Amino acid sequence: MTSAPTADTTARISDPAQAQRHILRVLVASQILSGAGLAAGVTVGALLAQDMLGTTSLSGLPSALFTAGSALTAAVVGRVSQTRGRRPGLATGYLTGAIGSAGVIAAAVLDNPVLLFVALFVYGAGTATNLQARYAGADLAARGHRARAVSTVLVATTLGGVTGPNLAAPAGTFAKHLGVPSLAGPFLLSGTAYALAALVLAVWLRPDPLLLARAVARAEETGAAPHPAGAADAADPGEGRGGVVLGALVMVLTQLVMVSIMTMTPVHMHDHGHGTATSGLVIAVHIGAMYLPSPLTGRLVDRCGRTKVALASGVTLLAAGVLAAAAPGGSVALLALALGLLGLGWNLGLVSGTAIITDTVPLATRARTQGMVDVSIAIAGATGGMASGIMVAATGYPALALTGGALALALLPAIAATAYRR
Repeated sequence: MTSAPTADTTARISDPAQAQRHILRVLVASQILSGAGLAAGVTVGALLAQDMLGTTSLSGLPSALFTAGSALTAAVVGRVSQTRGRRPGLATGYLTGAIGSAGVIAAAVLDNPVLLFVALFVYGAGTATNLQARYAGADLAARGHRARAVSTVLVATTLGGVTGPNLAAPAGTFAKHLGVPSLAGPFLLSGTAYALAALVLAVWLRPDPLLLARAVARAEETGAAPHPAGAADAADPGEGRGGVVLGALVMVLTQLVMVSIMTMTPVHMHDHGHGTATSGLVIAVHIGAMYLPSPLTGRLVDRCGRTKVALASGVTLLAAGVLAAAAPGGSVALLALALGLLGLGWNLGLVSGTAIITDTVPLATRARTQGMVDVSIAIAGATGGMASGIMVAATGYPALALTGGALALALLPAIAATAYRR
């Protein structure tokens, strides 16, 4: 069941291009805030668990938990967006992430690992919502500009994503003044950032992009409106299920490789004597590479084709894994370069995969299908996060990085075979 267009959506149906520009501005503002919330938690989540549990083998559990939480949230946000529109779906997701951040702080104060794990699961809602927002940017975009619209939303996360990790140490100092363990300090930042992102969307994301896109499509069908340079394009005939499988495959494998290596890098650096500020700098480089290249990636995807860019993501992730494995533990520069390549490979895969999914799925079922695809992405991330700690404890960080690179290499024939079957 889908919502009828609201009065304010119908009022603006004559100029969806103008509405798209407004929607992108609002999404950019919310992504800057949510990027800070996402990055702050990623920086210290593994270290907080290691400190509370006293073991490295379970330090990948926080990443697994908040990515598992993001899986549930992706499905919920997708369904709410399908029936009510993007605005209530995204705002609810960010607010839930803020609640999870508060729970992590409470767990740290009480030194309660069980509460920590529950709160991290809830905190994952922010991660899922941050990714779901990219779909909102593409709802009203013309087919030939969808990847660029997605990339505009993604690149906005860069400012918050780069700032967040570098505020980890100051946030820890501030937390200590409040009587909160320093490693929980970044979650003060993430909770505030997620709450503000929810407020921005709830107040200003009007008209709702998905509801307006449906209204435009209905108007075109009845001849009540000319075809705009907007998002009412139908899905490509013949792409169907094959397109969904291909897009999901690209994003799932890139997420699995990225999360597994990223999660254990701060722990690896900590074991070699680096402090929170140094590991925060490396993670900032990584997150910057995840989002900053998005405008260029979007143009490449629209001009060169989805599959070619997806193949490039596999090659880039392989290079990242090999470099991370070969880099000495004391070399911050080489680890930062490896994590930068890791972020770039993820970006290439996410933008190309998102464009494939959006091209394939019709408006009538788009939000729900996108939500379920993101569930698969989140499950892949949870798997990578959980397995990474166990593997590092058993074989070491270099073995983990090489395994990730090899898995990324397997992406190439998989993409080629899936594309051929289509």
